[in-house]
Amino acid sequence: MEINGYTRVCGLMGNPVEHTMSPVIHNTLSEKLGKNLAYVPFHVPAGHVREAVEGAYALNLLGMNVTVPYKSEVIPFLKDMDPLAKQIGAVNTLVRTEGGYKGYNTDMPGLYRAMCEDGVRIEGEKVLILGAGGVARAVAMLLAQKDAAEILLLNRSVDKAEAVAEEVNGIAGRQLVKAMPLAEHNGLPAGEKYLAVQATNVGMHPHVEDVVIEEDAFYGKIHTGYDLIFNPSETRFMQKVKCGGGRAFGGMKMLLYQGIIAYELWTGVQVGKELAAEIYGGLTEAMRIHR
Repeated sequence: MEINGYTRVCGLMGNPVEHTMSPVIHNTLSEKLGKNLAYVPFHVPAGHVREAVEGAYALNLLGMNVTVPYKSEVIPFLKDMDPLAKQIGAVNTLVRTEGGYKGYNTDMPGLYRAMCEDGVRIEGEKVLILGAGGVARAVAMLLAQKDAAEILLLNRSVDKAEAVAEEVNGIAGRQLVKAMPLAEHNGLPAGEKYLAVQATNVGMHPHVEDVVIEEDAFYGKIHTGYDLIFNPSETRFMQKVKCGGGRAFGGMKMLLYQGIIAYELWTGVQVGKELAAEIYGGLTEAMRIHR
């Protein structure tokens, strides 16, 4: 693709951004779709989020992705916010509008699209979430929205899990989410099978041997495990779910679809399944090379 005076620019702001895979998604999409759009990572030092947002707008950037640690910090500097992003309390995509950027969260729609493609059902399911941080909170919101039957938040700090449960239950308008101390996971009913979402950073590269729960008996209660980590492509959590007889999926498709949804918001183009599969293959290969 030739870079010229008509090239639109999108980017990623975060700290760090050096190992991001997002340019693989967006620049390949532009190449395949014939869009004169380039995507660039921007390392934004702590304390400079406002300048980054205002500078991006002044430079006529079409849109931005936002990654850690700025997904909440960026909110005060936006012109508007999508209702889902407001509910989640985190923004990962900025879309240029008149007078400023509108904030969206494509992480949870990306996770849902990935789950649908993998044949993972939420409606009517009993779900375990490992963790009680911002990601776990967003996952609980998604599960409540998609009519899960029951959600158990397992976390070392039960107070933190209880706070998340109370907040999500308030939004859902029903007592759907319950907190459970991680150490009491053996108290889960015998014979019950769960969908489980691993929403911590435990097991992320380079700490690939780590796992939140070691006991094999726990994994025998999981019919489907979804780890939101995408590096490594198969975490120890996933391995243990498979050994327990369940299906296991990693976070690579969530990464893919959160990027695709952002691209669709920026360009108005709908990305089909065949192209998404092609981008996924390129993403997997890039991850293998850069590991």
